[in-house]
Amino acid sequence: MKITAIKTIPVRIPLKPEYCMVSALGRHEVSQYLLVRVETDAGIEGVGEATVIPRWSGETVWSAQAIVDQVFAPLLIGLDPFDIEALDAVLDQAAQGNWFAKSAIEMACWDIQGRELGKPVYELLGGPVRSPTIRCRFSMGAYEPERAARRGRELVEQGFTTIKVKVGTCVEEDIERVRVVREAIGKEPEMVIDANCGYDTKTAIEMAHAVADCRVGLFEQPTPRDDYHGLAEVRRSIEPEVMADDICFDETQAKECLLNDACDVISVYPGKNGGLRKSLKIVELAAEQGVACSIGSNLELDIASAAMCHLVLAHQNMNIEKFSGDIMGPIYHSVRIVTDPLVINGPNITISDRPGLGVDVDWSIVEKHAM
Repeated sequence: MKITAIKTIPVRIPLKPEYCMVSALGRHEVSQYLLVRVETDAGIEGVGEATVIPRWSGETVWSAQAIVDQVFAPLLIGLDPFDIEALDAVLDQAAQGNWFAKSAIEMACWDIQGRELGKPVYELLGGPVRSPTIRCRFSMGAYEPERAARRGRELVEQGFTTIKVKVGTCVEEDIERVRVVREAIGKEPEMVIDANCGYDTKTAIEMAHAVADCRVGLFEQPTPRDDYHGLAEVRRSIEPEVMADDICFDETQAKECLLNDACDVISVYPGKNGGLRKSLKIVELAAEQGVACSIGSNLELDIASAAMCHLVLAHQNMNIEKFSGDIMGPIYHSVRIVTDPLVINGPNITISDRPGLGVDVDWSIVEKHAM
């Protein structure tokens, strides 16, 4: 089988107003993402999704479209979509970074393989090691206290047992937000705070100590990117466990986290890591060092969310049982772009056993939201 064409479709889909994301990275109210369609000479095609946010990965929907159309696609025409390692080698030689754009192509090729073989992608990754129904936490924006408390109560009523609260903005406001959410949700639910690189080392430690009585179990990405020593110092100095996310895009960065004993858990997901194969390499590397992994999120639509579910099912070290992940992106958005959306019921998301990624794009809906 050979790749005959790679097509790109930029889409613009607003978030539901009540799901607007506010964090140290700013406000996210509208998703401008890139869909990638890979066609083959066997008449089988696959789809991928580049969940690009400029302040996160440095990629925009337009830069992703340009590099796929003008750089990657010409190099991949005629190659075998089953040879993921060879495709990755071509992409990495062609351009540094551009993780989400690369992931969208790779995702589409896994989709092609599954459709051709009549198997879900998780079977191609080694087979399922856990239930296809995945329990998730909910990521709450850095809202003002009244809204944060109200949202916390709503999430508990919906069945969520782990709430992630965005911090990393103004420390005094962050402390108040964490306190009001803990009061609103009660003593039992687990709480995670996520600074998205918003603090320096000293401030991160002070923040953790200031909310020590709020039973925060996990502190996600408290320090800036590339500061592995700072992250390790935070880990040594605070009670909550520490998750590395924004600091760990590729295998080299994962090795730095591990060499510096900088974290208790690494957040992985295909978009950030440049594809499922690369995500699995990080998961396996972390497993060798006794460090857990969990699934992160960039507010994906159903396509990339499906890929994330397949990754969770495929490796035991995706330890969502202890460290709940984020695969709630589709319900943040005002529109679902597939004919058979992933089933999301409260904190649970379920992946089907249909071939490939298990979702089919509704191109009529895509056309209405194309940019």
